[in-house]
This record gives sequence, C-alpha cells and structure tokens, in this order.
Amino acid sequence: MTGGAGFIGSAVCRYLVQETDARVVNVDKLTYAADLRSLAALRDGPRYAFVRADICDRDVMGAVFARHAPDAVMHLAAESHVDRSITGSDAFIRTNILGTHVLLEAARAYWMDLPAEKAAAFRFLQVSTDEVYGSLGPHGSFTETTPYAPSSPYSASKAAADHLVSAWFRTFGLPVMISNCSNNYGPYHFPEKLIPLTIINALEEKPLPVYGDGSNVRDWLYVEDHARALHRILTKGRPGETYNVGGRNERTNLAVVEAICHQLDRVVPTGAHRRRLITFVPDRPGHDLRYAIDASKLEGELGWRARDDFDTGLAKTVRWYLDNRDWWEPLRRRVYAGERLGLVTKAVTA
Repeated sequence: MTGGAGFIGSAVCRYLVQETDARVVNVDKLTYAADLRSLAALRDGPRYAFVRADICDRDVMGAVFARHAPDAVMHLAAESHVDRSITGSDAFIRTNILGTHVLLEAARAYWMDLPAEKAAAFRFLQVSTDEVYGSLGPHGSFTETTPYAPSSPYSASKAAADHLVSAWFRTFGLPVMISNCSNNYGPYHFPEKLIPLTIINALEEKPLPVYGDGSNVRDWLYVEDHARALHRILTKGRPGETYNVGGRNERTNLAVVEAICHQLDRVVPTGAHRRRLITFVPDRPGHDLRYAIDASKLEGELGWRARDDFDTGLAKTVRWYLDNRDWWEPLRRRVYAGERLGLVTKAVTA
C-alpha cells in the first residue's frame, strides 16, 4: 500500500491488519498530512511493515516490490487538499501524476516476472476521488461512466493519474481497478479539511469559516466504510473496472457545519450556541457546486453497503476529537493553525 500513513490510508491499514489476515507493507513519504501515530496499534505487529519512501523514486519502488513480493497494490499516496493545490500545484503534479507513473512501471516490471498463476491473481487498485467528474447540477449522481471534467489542480492531477492507470490496463494488460470515492470523514483526519477544522475551531470558540453561502453539496462517507469498500474491490473487483464509493449522505457545507455545532452543543455545552461562530468567507476559486455518488455498481456487484449514515458517523467523529486532543493539538500548534488556504495570488514572473 502507498500512502498508508495518511487519513484514508491509515484507516485501510488498521482495517486490513485488525479485520483480515492480510500482510500489509505501508510505503509513505511522510509529508505534512501523514502521521505514524495513526498506526501506533500496528507498529509491532507481525503482519505490518513500514517503508519510508517517495513513490517518485523508481529504484526504491523496484526494491520494495522485490523485497516484499506483494500480491496486490493499493495506491493511496497523493497530495489531496484542493485549497493547497490552488496555492501551489507543483507537489500535486509530481506526486499524483509522476508518482503514479513510476508506481505503475514498477508494478508492471514486477508483474511481468511473476509466475503465471501469481500474475493472474495480481491486482493494482488506484484510489481516486469523485472530484475528477467535476460539478453536478441540483439533480443526478456520478456513475462510473460519467465523463471526467476536473475543476481544480488537485482533481486534474487525480484525473490524469486515473487515465494513466486505465492506459496501463489497455496497453499492457496490467490488472488494474479504479475507485472513485466521495468526501471522507472520521478519526485521524488532518485538521485542514472541513469537518476536523470545524470541530477544532468550534471547541476553541474560533470563527467557523464557510465558503460562499454554504450551499455547495458534498456526499459524505465514513472512512471506515471506505476502508471496507477498498478491501472488497481489491479482492472481488474485476480488472479494468471502475467502482464508485459513496455513502448516500448529501449535505450542504453549511448543514455540515451546523450539525457539528449541534453535536458539540449537546456533548460539550458552553451556554451559547456555537452556530454564532459561523462566518461566511469568499468562495474557493472554481468551487464545484455539488457532488453525489451512485454506488449501485459496488453495492450490487460486490455486496458492499455503508454501515454508518452521516449522523452516526459524525457523532463518532466528534467524540474521537474530544477524546484525542493529544493527537491533534500538536498538529494545530506546529503544522497547521487553521489559516485560510486556497486563495489565488498574483503569478510571479521572472
């Protein structure tokens, strides 16, 4: 697995080690949003190994394949924050596109040398995003055949990576699959994204920024449900196929922030409603209006269902941040203090 020290990746690592008999090799560069503390429970286990490495390093990736001889690859390593991609796109192009190319070539070289039976069973799962599809109007949902129309540097880089993966299937026969998921939330989420940032700001009685008028809609998926879905796709999915993963939990951004305020007012009352902290700020450039996932293919063909709806998942998420200040407070102090990201600045010319 690549990117296993990130938010979704660490959830997948924990699921695979704790709920299956899989042996997991986690390859992660450990950029700002990665945190090995999210994997502390696995650290000394016999079925978990960690390799600190950059997926853009072809020699190192080849060595990882040679040493660990994986039966499958789950590719989650990516720069993933839209706002940061607007501020500076270089890392997104390098990791998400060039890194995926390097990993595909390393996987192809390894796969081609496998005995026939192992080669037939090998799988490469590209974990992507619904943002590659662009923006929906007020009705309808993304399906696996929705044309790609990315809006941000982040989503464009993920779309490019998906196209590379598809091409390696069509040209070389590498047994790949792609998953496109909706917005994830849950424990161990780096506090730059909407839900963890809002929880922490609300606990600290700080303004709760909402872009535009808060009417942008996202489909929310509890991260542990996503981990189960990825395992199901990896083990049961068909090479060459795409599977959309969504929780059928559409909410406007404003409704999400208001729900967090309600949860915190209920479990940590202060005598004043936290909704008073909501502050509307200028919208993100190129902000997609609405995302919604149709997960019928995954549900019907592979038998996966989300176990948590938005209310149950949010309650567990809020409780986790209340109970785990020692995880997020150092990040708040030393890595990201909650400042606004994603503003377009004037280009610098030579």
